[in-house]
Amino acid sequence: MMSSEFHIGILIFPDLTPLDMVGPYEVFSRMKGAKVSLVAESKDPIRSERGMFFIPDLNLEESPDFDLVLVPGGLGVNRLMENQKILSWLKAKAEKASYLTSVCTGSLVLASAGLLKGYQATSHWLSLDVLELFPEVEVKKDRVVLDKDRASGGGVTAGIDFALSLVAELQSKKAAEEIQLILEYNPAPPFSAGHPSTAPAEVLEETITSRKKAQDLRKEIAGRAIQNLKKQ
Repeated sequence: MMSSEFHIGILIFPDLTPLDMVGPYEVFSRMKGAKVSLVAESKDPIRSERGMFFIPDLNLEESPDFDLVLVPGGLGVNRLMENQKILSWLKAKAEKASYLTSVCTGSLVLASAGLLKGYQATSHWLSLDVLELFPEVEVKKDRVVLDKDRASGGGVTAGIDFALSLVAELQSKKAAEEIQLILEYNPAPPFSAGHPSTAPAEVLEETITSRKKAQDLRKEIAGRAIQNLKKQ
């Protein structure tokens, strides 16, 4: 149970996936006693991968220590995995944060900073094999993974489940349920194609094929990030 203001810092960056951030933001902003701030390298507007813009509250230099840090995912993760300024900032914030967290491919950024060594974590299903490249990271295929002071959510929409799970962890199940009810979060998708285990075979195959080039590039970047970690 939180006894004072709980400050949450969400890292935003060009080409992030909006729902990776907006879903958790909506949940966390309704948590009693919580303050949520958007943090970026500068205070310039941030263009997401689908064109939506976000305005940061803080830049890296003026950001305080946070109780919880969240890294969302998206195409921009590729650059972040080799952005030493961002990786150094995350390592510094991890020293004081009660929770270091990610949604979707944001876990690849935490892994690139060496912050998932010895932890369980998950990612978007297309990038689980990329996360597996990082040594000492136990990759789980679960939608939400809570492991001591680390928490991660799977792809995009899992960010809502992730955030509700953390509210229950930080406050209570009742507090999380109240937020869920207010948001009318009662998923009833019109199709069953939301996960590889349920998607039609032809849809799954076409999706994997169409993303192969992008995923191969991400694996190359992860390889370089791992080599950078070995030099430290």
